[in-house]
Amino acid sequence: MLSRHQDPIAAIATAPGRGAVGIVRISARQDLTPIVEAICARPLRPREATYLPFLDAQGGAIDQGLALLFPAPHSYTGEHVLELQAHGGPVVLQLLLARCIEAGAALGIRLAEPGEFTQRAFLNGKLDLAQAEAVSDLIDASTEAAARSASRALAGALSHEVGELRDALIKLRMLVEATLDFPEEEIDFLQQADALGRLQRLTAQLDGVLDRTRQGALLREGIKVVLAGQPNVGKSSLLNALAGAELAIVTPIPGTTRDKVSQTIQIEGVPLHVSDTAGLRETDDVVERIGVARSWDAIAEADVLLFLHDLTRIGEAGYEAEDRAIGERLAAVPRERIMQVFNKADVAGAAQAPEGALTLSAKSGQGLDQLRRRLLEQAGWHATPEGLFIARERHVQALRRTREHLAMAGAVARQEPPALDLLAEELRLSHDALGEITGTFSADDLLGEIFSKFCIGK
Repeated sequence: MLSRHQDPIAAIATAPGRGAVGIVRISARQDLTPIVEAICARPLRPREATYLPFLDAQGGAIDQGLALLFPAPHSYTGEHVLELQAHGGPVVLQLLLARCIEAGAALGIRLAEPGEFTQRAFLNGKLDLAQAEAVSDLIDASTEAAARSASRALAGALSHEVGELRDALIKLRMLVEATLDFPEEEIDFLQQADALGRLQRLTAQLDGVLDRTRQGALLREGIKVVLAGQPNVGKSSLLNALAGAELAIVTPIPGTTRDKVSQTIQIEGVPLHVSDTAGLRETDDVVERIGVARSWDAIAEADVLLFLHDLTRIGEAGYEAEDRAIGERLAAVPRERIMQVFNKADVAGAAQAPEGALTLSAKSGQGLDQLRRRLLEQAGWHATPEGLFIARERHVQALRRTREHLAMAGAVARQEPPALDLLAEELRLSHDALGEITGTFSADDLLGEIFSKFCIGK
C-alpha cells in the first residue's frame, strides 16, 4: 500500500446502503481542476460548499448536490481533496464514483484501499499513528464512554502523554551520550546531573501512562467473559439476566445449550462480551459433545471465567465429584482469571457457598450488582471514563517494552561504575519502543496491517 501512496484516489466515504446523503471523496497530490471542470463545469471556491449538478461524460446530470474543494495542505489528508455530497442511493453514488474515475483517468486516479485516506493523513503529518487509529476506534466505538475516549485520543491526548515521555527520555539520552564523550568525568557528571533520579522520575511517569493506557484498552477491546459449569447450574439464566433479554433458551432439561451463545453488554461504559457455553459433562450425544468441546475452547480464550455452581446441590456426592473433575481440568487456567459463582441463592435455603465465592440468584437478580463490580475488578478496571483516552493492546505492549528497557537501564545506572554504553543502548531501545505508538518508528508491514482494518473511504 505504501508504494502507491502518490496515486490520486477516490472512494465512497459514507456507509453502504441507502441514506439521505452520500459522499464521494477524492484525494490527490495533483491539481484537481480537470476533475472539477469535468464534473462540476465551474470553478469551486476553497472550503465553500457549492450547490450544482454533477455531470456525466455527455453533460447530463447524474444528481444535484454540494461540492467542496479543500486545497492542500488544508485538508484531512494534507493533499487536494474534493468531496461531492449527493443523495445517498447506492446506484447514484456508484455512478458518481465511476464518473470521478473516468474524469481523473489522465491523472492516474484509482479506487482507494481500506483506510487509505487516513493513512495519507498520517504520512503527510496531519495525524500521528495513535490519532489515526483513534479515527477507526471512534467509528467502531460500542459504548458512549469508548466514543468519548476515542475522541480524546483523536484530539491527541495519548500522543501528548507519549510526547512528554519522549521528551524526558531524549534529554536523558543526550546526557548519557554526552557523558560517553568525556569518560574521565563520567561518574561526577552523571551524579551532578542526577541521571538516576531523572530515570526514576521518568519510570514513575511511564507507570502512570501505562495504567491509563491499560484502562483505555479495556474500553476499546472489552472483556471476554465465559460462563461455564455443569448442566443446569443457571448459565443461560445468568446470561439472560446480565443482558436483560431472553437470549438463551432456559429449561430444566440438562444439555439444552448445545453451542456458544454470546452477547455484548456494558458496565460503566466497559464492553463485556459474555458467552454462555454448553454444560461441561461427559455425554454420548454427538451434537452436545461438539458443544462441550467448543466450551473448553471458549474457556481457554476467556479474560474472566465464571465457574458456576448450583448452591442447592451442595453436599450431593455425584454433583461435587463432577465439579472437582471440572476444577482439575481448569488447573491450566490462571487462578486470577477464575471467579467462583454459586447460583440459585433464592431457593438454596441455609446452604452456604465457600468463603470468597460469590453468591447470587440469576432468577431474582440477587447479587447481580456485586457480580458486575467484581467483573470489572477482575479485569483490572478502576478508572472513570472522564479524562481517559482510548488505547489498543499494541500501545500497552509498546509501553511495557519501554518499561522493561527502563528497568534494565536503572539496573545498569546503579552499578559501580555504571556501564555507560549499556545504559545508552537500553535508553535507545526504550525510545524506539515508545516511538512505535505514534509512528516515529514503525515498519511498513505494521502500517499496512493497521490501515487495512479501516473502512474504504476513510
